[in-house]
Amino acid sequence: MPRPPKCRRICFTPQYVSFCPENGQNDDIITLTLDEYEVIRLVDLEKKTHEQCSAQMDISRTTVTEIYESARYKLAQCIVNGKRLIIAGGNYRICEGREYSRCQQCGCHMAVADPVLPVSNLRHQKGEVIMKIAVTYENGEVFQHFGHTEQFKLYTVENGAVTGSEVVSTNGSGHGALAGFLVEHNVDTLICGGIGGGAQSALAQAGIRLYGGVNGNADEAVNALLAGNLGYNPDVHCSHHDHEGEGHSCGEHSCH
Repeated sequence: MPRPPKCRRICFTPQYVSFCPENGQNDDIITLTLDEYEVIRLVDLEKKTHEQCSAQMDISRTTVTEIYESARYKLAQCIVNGKRLIIAGGNYRICEGREYSRCQQCGCHMAVADPVLPVSNLRHQKGEVIMKIAVTYENGEVFQHFGHTEQFKLYTVENGAVTGSEVVSTNGSGHGALAGFLVEHNVDTLICGGIGGGAQSALAQAGIRLYGGVNGNADEAVNALLAGNLGYNPDVHCSHHDHEGEGHSCGEHSCH
């Protein structure tokens, strides 16, 4: 079996996680992972060599070069073709200062004092980054209307890898009440299909990061998010309430 990719150590998390062209005409999205962001920060901003970068991130110089080339290509696509840039996901761990002697003067002991993370409410426990991801769920797929979902599949993620999952019933909760349901289950990230503006506001107030407009297999969607290549719609909208009176439902056609 091939060896799993080594978790990359990063010492700073981005303060800004979304960039878009001023005219806003291009709806295409490019996702820059946090390990790609860190390589760009170290090499292009701090002017470190690839060897110095590899030592700080605890990976090989060859891996640094591969990450760097991938990141630069993504940035070029955004600049030249006017695509929106999102910074999220990746295979990484946050250095919390306990590795300061190895990082030398990376400043990571200051970076974690008040981090702005690309995924809301990451909890640091014994140096591990833990996420709780919820997916609107039906028969293995991402259910396409948040307010009518009868189940969520919940994934526990530690250091970029899924360590457990379970399917839970919403017990008839709907729309705004579902945000509270997710908070009770310690969810910090939601993947769904269509979702209305009211529910989006409730999620935002609860500090839950939303990836809407997603369809297909639920497990694959979570893996794509962790890999930094999940296709989603940051401006997702569901007009279910507008057309419900016409006999349509969100499960019958795309709402995202």
